[in-house]
Amino acid sequence: MFTSVDSLVTEEFVRMASINSPPAQESELARYLTERLTRLGCSVVTDASAAATGSDVGNLVARYPGRGCGAEAPVLLLSAHMDTVMPTAGMTPQLQDDRFVSNGETVLGADDKAGIALILAVLDRLQNDAALPCPPLEIVLTVQEEVGLTGCRELKEPLRAAYGFVLDSDGDVGTLVNQAPTHTVMDLVVRGRAAHAGIEPENGVSAIVVAAEAIAQIRSGRIDLETTSNFGKIHGGTALNIVAERVEIAAEVRSLRHERMEEEVGRIVDVFSRVCAERGALLDVDKSVQYQAFCLEDNHPLIRLARNAAQAAGVAFVVEATGGGSDANIFNERGIPCAVLGIGMKEAHTVMESIAVAQLESGARFLAEIVLGASRML
Repeated sequence: MFTSVDSLVTEEFVRMASINSPPAQESELARYLTERLTRLGCSVVTDASAAATGSDVGNLVARYPGRGCGAEAPVLLLSAHMDTVMPTAGMTPQLQDDRFVSNGETVLGADDKAGIALILAVLDRLQNDAALPCPPLEIVLTVQEEVGLTGCRELKEPLRAAYGFVLDSDGDVGTLVNQAPTHTVMDLVVRGRAAHAGIEPENGVSAIVVAAEAIAQIRSGRIDLETTSNFGKIHGGTALNIVAERVEIAAEVRSLRHERMEEEVGRIVDVFSRVCAERGALLDVDKSVQYQAFCLEDNHPLIRLARNAAQAAGVAFVVEATGGGSDANIFNERGIPCAVLGIGMKEAHTVMESIAVAQLESGARFLAEIVLGASRML
């Protein structure tokens, strides 16, 4: 253990960051958390989502009883996810210049074990100071967030929370994400006509050429301040001497406004349809909305609560939108208003991922002030 660090939140983080939990393999971490949450006074259930997600464990839902704030106090949701992106095998957090890093071969796992560590630290404080008021808490720790918010989408346990916070953003502690996009994925299949490339190429229709021509006519990347699109994968052709008969393209569109997302998706389909028709190819399109946009206005009670907590904790408060999704998108879609909190991780999803000890410690103070402030919200 790191003798220079004696804060509970850092000890919790180091312990969890040493447990590998890639998507669909969260059971070891879930066992640790079930035991830990139970010792901290929570009732814990594992939901029945594993059959739908393919994980080796379900989502964890823990409940902590409220006190000192009246029987009608609304339930506060706190959420983070148990899985991490890969590579994860042999994750061993190291302390360098008051910052946790990995060994350079794996991710660190601060996304999102730092978020879980903050929740555990606040629960420990509540358990050890019975004089502190708190609202009833509902703690949801999900599986497979990193592969399409799958665990949260398949959550089977009914929730009673009235509002909440998801601890899963890379901004400094004090950052609150109040707006996130709708995300649509598209599978486009261009079907041309095969022919021998050296003997009768004029009898073929190259799906590769048709797809390339369509993509070249479509603006991608940053479309406007609210909207992005990306062609992420392309696969096609069977041999060098055969005019390619089939090409598969995976694309995505995100926008903070649902209607703007639909416009951009429609534009992509229209261009592909026109080019295919002009070149004698066929087009198949499959599209699906992965999650819906949400937006909390500046005067929303969640934002006022977090602003007051930031002032009490001595951290700078910043409200911003994001182009990424999180479990908050799913909770908002289910009717539970949620914002996302920055937890101070840097360079997430890479082997350079890190988090400062100061961010972990200030994050625990900030979250504690949120819970204390929520005890006064009736």
